[in-house]
Amino acid sequence: MYGLNSKSVARYRERHSTSGAKSDTADAHLLAEIVRLDRAHHRQVAGDSATGEAVKVTARAHQSMIWDRTRHVLRLRAALRDFFPAALTAFEDLDEPDTLVLLAQAPDPDSAARLSRAKIVRALTAAHRRDVTARAETIRNVLTAPELRQPGPIQDAYAAIVSSEVALITVLNTQIERLGQVVAEHFGRHRDADIYTSLPGLGVILGARILGEFGDDPHRYADAKGRKAYAGTAPITRASGTRRVVLARYARNRRLGDALQQWAFCSMRGSAGARAYYKALRRRGVGHQAALRQLANRWVGILRGCLRDRTFYDENTAWQQHLNTAA
Repeated sequence: MYGLNSKSVARYRERHSTSGAKSDTADAHLLAEIVRLDRAHHRQVAGDSATGEAVKVTARAHQSMIWDRTRHVLRLRAALRDFFPAALTAFEDLDEPDTLVLLAQAPDPDSAARLSRAKIVRALTAAHRRDVTARAETIRNVLTAPELRQPGPIQDAYAAIVSSEVALITVLNTQIERLGQVVAEHFGRHRDADIYTSLPGLGVILGARILGEFGDDPHRYADAKGRKAYAGTAPITRASGTRRVVLARYARNRRLGDALQQWAFCSMRGSAGARAYYKALRRRGVGHQAALRQLANRWVGILRGCLRDRTFYDENTAWQQHLNTAA
């Protein structure tokens, strides 16, 4: 079985007919011709294990929930900015438990100004905040300070929006934590879990995302170049005559690209070699995002070597040249 990109099929259809005609019978014949004539240029559908597929399904759902929470937090922030900007000053993170509890109790400026110090302290204590007394005093001073207000009906409408968004974010927080435990359980059963978590910057959740998107079929990628191209970290070259341009690869797996960028960023705290490689790129004038992409490209190659040889990560083996240069 072969997986064919719809864009490739559309271009192949134009090769046989330029009229724009289309039918199911013609498309079936077209697909059969693609596999018959150009089979060597297409990949067979990967045969991932049931455990690997379970990791992918749960990790994708977990990531989608986090993205949904981010959207709702942005909507909450926009609503507060329009009618209750003091809340944005009083509360640093709108998805934190103490912030959600207080906004649920006081979704508008009038009710927030009536919040007692004891209620604020209880919310901060339940969220295990430090320096609760001073923090509660600061929040109360901000919420009771005079500020311009929207008319009553408008304020009530915004308060209803805030209450709805707070309720949604609270539920999403609970479900994200619960689904994260499911992701960890499936990932922990996988044969490659220890290899993934041996790499700096990869924890259980991020490792599960990368494993799920790459798959666990050992024959899926012919070499490191193929894995890097699928990851979207390898650049593409456009050459015509004397003109040659190297560009970032934007046709890629967005979920995998997001996970690899996070991995590259987090890895610099646990790997001296990765940090030295990133700094060397920055000294050459490479931008932050481009440097992270190149670092992620390097990590994909290292991951491939560990999986191929069934070995754990070794800092000196992976970054020996860059560590010697940095020294």
